[in-house]
Amino acid sequence: MRVSYPNEDTQMKPSKTSQGLRIVVKLGTSVLTSGQDRLCRPRMVDLLRQMAHLRDLGHEVVLVSSGAVLAGWEQLGFPPRKRSLAEKQLLAAVGQSQLMHLYAQMAEIYGITVAQTLLTRDDFRDRRRYLNARTTFAGCLEKGVLPIVNENDVVAIEEIKVGDNDNLAAQVASLVEADLLIICTDCEGLFTADPRQHSDAQLIPVVPQITPAIWGLAGDVGSHRGTGGMITKIQAADIATRSGVAVRIVFGEATDILIQAAAGQAVGTLFEPHEGRLDARKRWILAETATTSRIEIDAGAAKALAQSGKSLLAAGITAVSGSFSSGQAVRIYAADGHELARGLSRYDSHALSQIKGCHSDQIEPLLGYTHGAEAVHRDDLVVLN
Repeated sequence: MRVSYPNEDTQMKPSKTSQGLRIVVKLGTSVLTSGQDRLCRPRMVDLLRQMAHLRDLGHEVVLVSSGAVLAGWEQLGFPPRKRSLAEKQLLAAVGQSQLMHLYAQMAEIYGITVAQTLLTRDDFRDRRRYLNARTTFAGCLEKGVLPIVNENDVVAIEEIKVGDNDNLAAQVASLVEADLLIICTDCEGLFTADPRQHSDAQLIPVVPQITPAIWGLAGDVGSHRGTGGMITKIQAADIATRSGVAVRIVFGEATDILIQAAAGQAVGTLFEPHEGRLDARKRWILAETATTSRIEIDAGAAKALAQSGKSLLAAGITAVSGSFSSGQAVRIYAADGHELARGLSRYDSHALSQIKGCHSDQIEPLLGYTHGAEAVHRDDLVVLN
């Protein structure tokens, strides 16, 4: 029996209200500051102008915005930075209201009402909270309100942090069933090498599939103002494209860049979506970010999952690591070390460690109960390769 949640089918779904695209725009701190140590108001106004134009064309827009911590630092007069979690939470508490105040004032120029939406990893991990968030976004889009999303840094601790707004934007894009995720950054897209160090580096216009070679181009982290870098953008593209969302990484300061990207013009780097859009439940499973929860399986189990559409049986599991509960999403790895699938475990990590490699008739004698031979049912499984 698959893991189920009550009232799942009665939740409001983010159905489209127009013939346009549903677009998630992610603005990094480097874009919002134009490379300075304070928010660049003219840049923010211009980006909102572009979003207003997209809405006038019939598109629906969700904004994922960085900048709260920097806004707090600016508001407090640029005190010396300690880079501690406590300081970041303080700056976010001050800066989040300042950032939203600026957005609300600027959006009013174009007759747009904004809504603040603060999220943490738990809002994606917990199914009910995930559905509630989806309902909120659906209501905003139905009423023509622009949702502005950020991570809730004021209360987030390491265990519940998404960690960066690139991945947050990808998860939001999956949640709202977006057609396109536009990640605005301080470079033109993904290059064959770091263009700051290699003058012969070439822009990669299209990435049909994220291969190990693409991961190898990620480089290091971003600027001192932000928390990302190309690695988090590729991670975001991986999440979003597996959910059926196209991703375009663009230079955020280019003229009318959002309008060009939405029109399908050849700007930046386009990551093509996987064929076929996952259903809402499997997009939720894919959005889970519990990277320490790991199940390793043998070659026979890997073949059954990847080629035959079978469930993962306890007998095929060779190792279990991390701590997770029954019903939580876990990452499943093949014997060669690559991540093969993600799914909802029917047993917690302690129980699964006891029954790994066991056949169905051995489970109840070992545990004193049984949820069946399937450790992860095929209905609760997303195969990645």
